[in-house]
Amino acid sequence: MTKWKDRGWLVFEGKELNVDASNLLIAKYRRDGIEVVTQADLGNNSNTGPAPVTRASARVTVKEGETVEQATTRILIAIGADMNVDEAKRVKENYLALREQLEYDREARLVVAVEDVIRAVGVEYARVRSRLLSIPSEHAPRIHRLKTVLEIQDALHGIIVEALEELTRDRDGIST
Repeated sequence: MTKWKDRGWLVFEGKELNVDASNLLIAKYRRDGIEVVTQADLGNNSNTGPAPVTRASARVTVKEGETVEQATTRILIAIGADMNVDEAKRVKENYLALREQLEYDREARLVVAVEDVIRAVGVEYARVRSRLLSIPSEHAPRIHRLKTVLEIQDALHGIIVEALEELTRDRDGIST
C-alpha cells in the first residue's frame, strides 16, 4: 500500500480513501490490473472479435521527411497515451509484428516506397516527353513531301507507333 501511495495510485478525499478511483488507477498502471470479479453480460453475442490496434482517427501517417519513430511520437503526443500496461503491451506487440511484416514485404518486393515510384515515373515521363518532342525535327522533311491528308495521317501513325515501341523496347529485361 505504501508503494501505491508513493506512486500516486491511491486517491484520497480528505483523509478517506476513494476505493473506486484508486482501483481505476491501479488497473491502469499495474501489469495484471485488478482481478475482475464479474463480467458485463454479453448475452448470446459474445463473439465481438478483437478490438482494432489503432483507432481510425489515430492512424499513423508518416509525413514527408519524417521517420516512423517521429510519426509515432507525434501521434502519441496528439492523442495521449491513455492505456493500461496490458493494452500498451498488446499495441507494442502488434506494432512490432506489423513492422516485421512490412520489412518482409519490402524485401519480397511486394511494397515499394512512394518516393521511389514517383522518381521512376518522373524518369519515364521525361523519356517519353523527350522522344515525342524529337519527332517533328526528325520527320518534318519526310512529312513535308507528302501530298494528301491520308498519307500524312499514315506517316504520323507509323512514326508514333515506332516511337512507342522504341520506348517499350528500351525497358524490356531491366529489373529495378
